[in-house]
Amino acid sequence: MPASRSVDPEELREAVRSVTAWLDGAAPAKPDRKKLASAVRLSLRTLAAVAPGHSVEVRVPPFGAVQCVDGPRHTRGTPPNVVETDPRTWLELATGRLQWTDAVERGLVAASGARADVSHWLPVVRV
Repeated sequence: MPASRSVDPEELREAVRSVTAWLDGAAPAKPDRKKLASAVRLSLRTLAAVAPGHSVEVRVPPFGAVQCVDGPRHTRGTPPNVVETDPRTWLELATGRLQWTDAVERGLVAASGARADVSHWLPVVRV
């Protein structure tokens, strides 16, 4: 999904609301894959919109990845600045339920490279 496409804030909030019970621990089972994918992809696109650029790649497999943060553009091979995490951790970061430093210290986020700290732009949505 291209990062350049703008995200409707209400669409983002609605997508995240659809998985909020799971994030809060009130729903024992993972949400429907389609709902989870939508929440992850829209929040990633929002990050790319608020932190435009191509120096950091944020990956949330299996749902998406975006390039963001101003700086040197990366075009081939493995980017020098990479953030990778699972969907739940990403959504907790994206909504402010989890702090960046806590996630990194607990090993929930793999962040490599001098520009990989994206905490300045988090959270991207509050619900």
